[in-house]
Amino acid sequence: MGGVNEAGLEAWGWAPDFAEAYGRFLESAAAPEHLFPARVVSISRGVFHVAAAEGEIDARVLKRVRTSATGPPAVGDWVVVESFSVPGVDPRIVHVLDRRSRLSRKAAGARTEEQVVAANVDSVFLVMGLDGDFNPRRLERFVAMVRESGAEPVVVLTKADLCADPEAGRAQAEQAAPATMVVAVNALAGENLEPLAEHLAAGRTVAMVGSSGAGKSTLLNALCGEVVMRTAPVREGDDRGRHTTTHRRLVQLPGGGLLIDNPGIRELQLWADDEASLEETFDDVEELALECRFRDCGHGQEPGCAVQAAIRDGSLDPARLRNYNDLLEEQRRLDQRRDEASRRAGERKLGAFYKSVQQAKKNRRW
Repeated sequence: MGGVNEAGLEAWGWAPDFAEAYGRFLESAAAPEHLFPARVVSISRGVFHVAAAEGEIDARVLKRVRTSATGPPAVGDWVVVESFSVPGVDPRIVHVLDRRSRLSRKAAGARTEEQVVAANVDSVFLVMGLDGDFNPRRLERFVAMVRESGAEPVVVLTKADLCADPEAGRAQAEQAAPATMVVAVNALAGENLEPLAEHLAAGRTVAMVGSSGAGKSTLLNALCGEVVMRTAPVREGDDRGRHTTTHRRLVQLPGGGLLIDNPGIRELQLWADDEASLEETFDDVEELALECRFRDCGHGQEPGCAVQAAIRDGSLDPARLRNYNDLLEEQRRLDQRRDEASRRAGERKLGAFYKSVQQAKKNRRW
């Protein structure tokens, strides 16, 4: 593409689909000579640190970009930046290119809003320590979150050296995340990292998510072969750590892969467009449900329930079924809140329109 040093962008994951999206935007741009593509590396206090072909710079974001259908840019996004020759005027992000994937959750608190954790990721490492941090039910939430994003989930169990029976932990993780790669590693010693290499090939982007103290920064340091993120000891008693990673950052790895390290997630509520990601995460429950006598079986006390039969014979963990039902109910409540928020927004927009019409009529009378 004319004017773009694509070789300088490929180190950050630039690919033909992004180039095509950028070309389409240029066709509608008023001053394309002042535009260039870049990838969001980190965000801090409203300043977006982006990587362009010629180097890394800071940029601001136009208000209309923040309120667009995609929302504000996230770490991993490919964006269009407009430069200025005026001293003291920062470059500004004017557009977010179409995303391959977006890893989202419901924003913390009472707001019914989407928070994009990372964009354009190929795989997501779901990091859990084989200590007090390990929780199969939370892992099921993480897997559903990743499947909804369009990326591939990979379960990475850290601190294998601190666990008396890491294989038992791996078996539990495989039950909680069927058809998902599960790898147990000792990141401090650099042991068993090889299975992760295929996800970190040149040009591929991986995000890491997990709670504080799970060992994400230690894993990142091991994959980089040097200390790029500081670490801190976990608390005694609950094996939770301090937030040594305080903001998301896209890091280049020695082999050409890219990795987004995320702060520990204290609260994880789903943000999904439908129940498909849950059904895929709990496909074993869904397959059992097909064998129930009644199509609308609630998997409680109904006769001929194949799900309850699996619980009785020990082939299905009852806690897994409870978590599935809880997540389905959470998804339904979220859908209701989103519908209500959309209705209120529509009423506000209609009210503003009528107000402008009345004001126009008033002005004409004058």
